[in-house]
Amino acid sequence: MKPVTWKSLTARQRLAALQRPAQASRDTISATVADIVATVRREGDDALRIYTAKFDGAELRSLKVSAAEFAEAKKLLSAADQSALRTAYRNLRAFHLAQRSAPVRVETMPGIVCEKLIRPIDRIGLYVPGGSAPLFSTALMLGVPSQIAGNSVRALCTPCGRDGRISPWILFAAQLCGITEVFKVGGAQAIAALAYGTTSIPKCDKLFGPGNAFVTEAKLQVSRDAAGASIDLPAGPSEVLVIADDRATPAFVAADLLSQAEHGPDSQVILVTFSEKFAQRVLAELEQQVSILPRGTTARAALERSRIFIAGSRDEAIEISNRYAPEHLILQVANPRELLASVTTAGSVFLGDFTPESLGDYASGTNHVLPTYGWARSCSGLGLADFSRTMTVQAASVAGLKKLGPVVEHLALAEGLAAHQRAVRVRLETFKR
Repeated sequence: MKPVTWKSLTARQRLAALQRPAQASRDTISATVADIVATVRREGDDALRIYTAKFDGAELRSLKVSAAEFAEAKKLLSAADQSALRTAYRNLRAFHLAQRSAPVRVETMPGIVCEKLIRPIDRIGLYVPGGSAPLFSTALMLGVPSQIAGNSVRALCTPCGRDGRISPWILFAAQLCGITEVFKVGGAQAIAALAYGTTSIPKCDKLFGPGNAFVTEAKLQVSRDAAGASIDLPAGPSEVLVIADDRATPAFVAADLLSQAEHGPDSQVILVTFSEKFAQRVLAELEQQVSILPRGTTARAALERSRIFIAGSRDEAIEISNRYAPEHLILQVANPRELLASVTTAGSVFLGDFTPESLGDYASGTNHVLPTYGWARSCSGLGLADFSRTMTVQAASVAGLKKLGPVVEHLALAEGLAAHQRAVRVRLETFKR
């Protein structure tokens, strides 16, 4: 991570410097995922068992987590474990409850009433990553808003270990959210099962949750198929951008950068600061802290693809951030709220020295399922509204149709759609008779 002065870069160099790490073997991943999806559609549960044995090393008789396994999971967690999860659950619930919106009813003109109603999506599929770090926090991030929304079917898929078990943390988090349909299936095969349904796993209308490159590709593929399912948002490798001035604490900055770098070698972290001297202090802290991390090798690989930019001003620092559109943005500067008004593209923002990104990942109350890879320019992080759909309603009285009908007739004929005009005219003529 060699510091680079932003002003010294040409337009082309700036564009290159803000590129995410290339997603390796995209064509190969796409073809592999397409084959997995097709196999699961054709062979159902049999394919899921074969893939689970192949990728997770577990031979399963039943794909579904039993009531006994739920009960055992609770026993395996200490009182302190359960208390921590309950605190996170309460904070998430409080923030997502506040996102509820009311139906809309407007009389746009006398006799014409328009409404907007909210309905939960019927069947949703939730994906919780497993592997080297089972993300029980994601079970809460998906489970809490779906619980509030009231989705009638909530199926959760997550990879099992070689022993055929699911992390007790994930199962207890699911229990807190009232989720009982949990399946021991991970990877692209889980996405295919949720999108198309199998004997064990219900077909879902919309899929939620992050995952690796294969999971992300599977979500994209099933979302392009009318027989598949819609998805929440494109979520790729984790990323964070930290803006820090000279009064910031280098140890805090380094810790925040490493908290995302440890996710995976394709994660990316960016520091934007205002002096070479401060950048070097952060680099020294990074070296010291990464050496004691259990996932230090992974973090080092991510750091090799990361960047430090020296900005000439706070405005220039925000310009860099807005161009990058980070998943997470941390403002470790004096009076950070003053900069917030200028932030236009970020998944989630963390203000001040004492707001590490980890708070949002686990328990502050905001959702950690966020747009990555620049999708923050057009996508929002997950919220309560994503688990519902809206539909509009309109009703016209006789007086309303008499008033608005001629306007609609005029507009319909202007577009050359005579049948539209006739649908109004036959009613108006009935009134005359």
